[in-house]
Amino acid sequence: MKTLLIACLAALPVLGAPQQFQLNLDAVAAKSSQHVDVFLNASTLQLAAKFLDGDDPDEAKVRKLIEGIEGIYVRHYNFKSAGTWTQADLEPIRAQLRGPEWSKIVGVTRTEEGGSTEVWLRLAGNKSIGVAIIATDPKEVTVVNIAGNINLKALAELGGHFGVPKVKPAEKPKKEE
Repeated sequence: MKTLLIACLAALPVLGAPQQFQLNLDAVAAKSSQHVDVFLNASTLQLAAKFLDGDDPDEAKVRKLIEGIEGIYVRHYNFKSAGTWTQADLEPIRAQLRGPEWSKIVGVTRTEEGGSTEVWLRLAGNKSIGVAIIATDPKEVTVVNIAGNINLKALAELGGHFGVPKVKPAEKPKKEE
């Protein structure tokens, strides 16, 4: 019992840490011709927020949104030719996201272009505490992890800032007459 108590106490700092999943993309990185890594913890985000213009409505929204975020982690890979990477290379990431707290909320396959986008949400009760995005094209792979208290409605405002891709909403299909 004493050993169990010590193990639980030792785990507390880990449980209170930002919930970044492990981005082991070594197989993808080894095949890429170029890669970009962005690692922003809460301190870095707060420092960056100081440079946002509080008088600009868009930047003020971004500033408010990042207050609850513990970290943003982005990995982006470019490849010289299509077919260099495989879906199996991304399976270690997807396996982590199949845990009980994660739910896949969006899955888009772009058959003609050969790409896809997946959005996964991490919940604790009714609170969003993480978002993971896997976006692929034949010559690109991007994996984004946002950890912390996340206002999903405001999350779209973060697109285009801090290395988070800007997501354009899908167009509504036109009604046939």
